[in-house]
Amino acid sequence: MELNSSYHSKEEIVEIFSELTGKKVDSSFKCFPTFYTDFGKNITIGKNVFFNMGCSFQDRGGIHIGDGALLGMNVTIATLNHGMSLETRNTTYADGVTLGKNTWIGSSATILPGVTVGDNAVVAAGAVVTKDVPENTVVAGVPAKVVKEVG
Repeated sequence: MELNSSYHSKEEIVEIFSELTGKKVDSSFKCFPTFYTDFGKNITIGKNVFFNMGCSFQDRGGIHIGDGALLGMNVTIATLNHGMSLETRNTTYADGVTLGKNTWIGSSATILPGVTVGDNAVVAAGAVVTKDVPENTVVAGVPAKVVKEVG
């Protein structure tokens, strides 16, 4: 709430994220608020990372963001899912998400639990990523599929 309720300098944002995550966030980190998370303590942020406004993280399962990652507006990262059977539908299961180095996650993309996005990969705007993304590829669509390699 502190982050989203008023203007903050870049240095203040780094300080707020360090408090939110319980880990020192590198001074190279940039975020354009608003930003939402359910816990915060399960997020690890590398160097030279950028979050555009409106990102939402459900971090109970853990979220690791590698150096140089770029997140567009309204990116959602979810680490919880429910069972499919009626007996387990009320039960949540946590599974972490990893964004590799130099990944670019386009605006309004959704990364689902258990996904690893490989180094240098690009997730197109609006994609829903349901399985691992190989390094040096571009994925797009719902569900996201590899559409080309990054050269």
